[in-house]
Amino acid sequence: MRHQEDTRYNRNPAAVDALSPEQYHVTQRNGTERPFTGEYWDNHEPGIYVDVVSGEPLFASVDKFESGSGWPSFTKPLDATNVKEKRDVSHLMVRTEVRSAHGDSHLGHVFTDGPRAQGGLRYCINSAALRFVHLDELEAQGYGEYATLFETTKEESR
Repeated sequence: MRHQEDTRYNRNPAAVDALSPEQYHVTQRNGTERPFTGEYWDNHEPGIYVDVVSGEPLFASVDKFESGSGWPSFTKPLDATNVKEKRDVSHLMVRTEVRSAHGDSHLGHVFTDGPRAQGGLRYCINSAALRFVHLDELEAQGYGEYATLFETTKEESR
């Protein structure tokens, strides 16, 4: 799902001010939460994950998988225009950092050890950078266009 230069998502100073210390450390200071401690690493509910600062849609539960890393892992972004990647040479290694395009929040990193059948990527994302919007709340919170992602899932569970 692609938005024509979506202006409803941007870095919101009030949202930054409202961040918990952990959320601020991760999103604004390029931090990393400890593995297996984040709110969403083991979340299996249907819905989407949005940037905690800007609200831009980032990842969907239909692309989430168990990586064993202790962080939420996804095979691809929900909307590639909302995610930007940049080279990260910190910590004496070369990695690819993942940031939200509009909110400029540090999200995590992308690696090439994901499921091969889904493209081989693993977007390893900090829970502290995300807000989960459950399938049942998508319409009410302004993300109704993403409900179609879950229609197959609903049919299969009947």
